[in-house]
Amino acid sequence: MLECKVHGANDLRIIDSPMPVPAAGEVLVKLGAAGICGSDLHYYLHGRVGNFVIREPLTPGHEASGIVAAVGAGVTRVKEGDRIAINPSSPCGKCPACREGRENLCHNVRFLGSASVFPHMQGMFREYFTMPESQCVKVSNDEVSLGEIAMSEPLSVALHSANRAGNLLGKSVLITGSGTIGCMQVIACRLAGASRIAITDVVDHPLSVARQVGADQTIRVDRLPAGTTVAAAAGGEFDVAFEVSGAPQALGACLESVRRGGIVVQVGTLPADGIHLHANLVMSREIDLRGSFRFGNVFELAVGAITSRRVDVRPVISGAWPLQKAAEAIQIARDKTRSMKVQLVAA
Repeated sequence: MLECKVHGANDLRIIDSPMPVPAAGEVLVKLGAAGICGSDLHYYLHGRVGNFVIREPLTPGHEASGIVAAVGAGVTRVKEGDRIAINPSSPCGKCPACREGRENLCHNVRFLGSASVFPHMQGMFREYFTMPESQCVKVSNDEVSLGEIAMSEPLSVALHSANRAGNLLGKSVLITGSGTIGCMQVIACRLAGASRIAITDVVDHPLSVARQVGADQTIRVDRLPAGTTVAAAAGGEFDVAFEVSGAPQALGACLESVRRGGIVVQVGTLPADGIHLHANLVMSREIDLRGSFRFGNVFELAVGAITSRRVDVRPVISGAWPLQKAAEAIQIARDKTRSMKVQLVAA
């Protein structure tokens, strides 16, 4: 079978790997669709994501759907031929974070396609892979595509971030960065009852997609007159801001744009060498600055929202490319002037 391996910065190789065999409690999955995430781009372009550095060949890919090809002994939740969403996170269930219900902060979590541990957790940019039954969520609605099902992971990230902000019912929300996670954040905030959602970027295409998924206002921050804040351009301060882009200046804009006593949720990965933080704004305006890392126990909620079509993620999907063209697909995914979520599929 074909498998994508990143050996370091700008070194991606398509190799022929042995077909895996499911053990007891495992499922053999044929890849349906796997989204190219920002972290996958960083592993390919830089050999690292923040503090997570590639130390051995890594198979990326943590947002995927598939079709059950075979099951191991004792598997009862799914059967051959079922379409599934795959939860890439496997917490230990025993550490203090897990016992508090914060599985995403698990001390021993294993997250697919990640160099956060060594040996690395190999991901799903491959034709076939085995998966514990517990990480497979069956999808019964045949009208929902495998590409849509693969969007369950990024929607989970946004649902978790929305939860970190607290009650959003009737709140005004700012989102900085209108890439895939920014658009998922629009969807999640709308689900949570936000009354006004504004989103910023420096490129037109992702902003146009953000409007399709429910943003009320879209703002090109690079075109604002000198000295004009995002809040002024949007017509007023916000109750909550989500920094999704990972740009230090965007975090500054969030801190400037929320009201006194407002909430800022940091979702994007900021530079590993640190940033200058406007700490006096946090202090003098009593802003709550909260982190949001991956997602907790919301994955099945995301699968249900997509498969019931309570939300429509189709505007965010730009297209699919075969695994053999993974390097080309990654370059296309980099071009935000024409692409949002680019996915890989099995041959």
